[in-house]
Amino acid sequence: MIKAILFDLDGVLVDMPNGHYEALNRALGLFGAAIELEEHYNSFNGLSSRKKIQMLEESGRLPVGLMETVNNIKQKYTKEIIPKYCIPNYSKIIMLKELKRRGFALACVSNSIRETLHYMLKSAQLFDHFDFIIGNDEVKKTKPDPEIYLSALQKMNLRPEECVAVEDAPHGIASAKASGVKVIEVRDVQDVDISLFDDLTEVGG
Repeated sequence: MIKAILFDLDGVLVDMPNGHYEALNRALGLFGAAIELEEHYNSFNGLSSRKKIQMLEESGRLPVGLMETVNNIKQKYTKEIIPKYCIPNYSKIIMLKELKRRGFALACVSNSIRETLHYMLKSAQLFDHFDFIIGNDEVKKTKPDPEIYLSALQKMNLRPEECVAVEDAPHGIASAKASGVKVIEVRDVQDVDISLFDDLTEVGG
């Protein structure tokens, strides 16, 4: 029996992937670097900011040693633009309320840092609907490693077969699958509504 639904955030509940792209590129631009939009979606989407910066350093596109500086600037820019991208979407609010009514525990499992994750959820008026919220700075290894999902399962005291994850990006999908949970793959926020869960019976039903 499925008892919990674990949601990614960016590209699933809020239309924030372009926001992260915008914020990171603003920070990178201060050091003469940039990521193309197509490259962002093909290779970087769903990774933590630190992992993206590490990849740029390793490829020689960004000088080594700027990790913390670029990441801190990126987080500052992200906070500035969250209200632009993370606006209330009432179909998402209704969906979460209905899933709670059916008895499912809800978790948000994101590769964003906890502070930013909470800010995005509150901006979109989704924060209060979740039982568990886990950011990438609460684990040692971020997506695509399964640690963040395994941590969520442990906090919820549930087995993988009792959970469903909703993910859009390849790195998030890989993370969830590696943890053993069933995965519902979506293309973007437009795919995410209550109809995704028509096949799930109410908990205890």
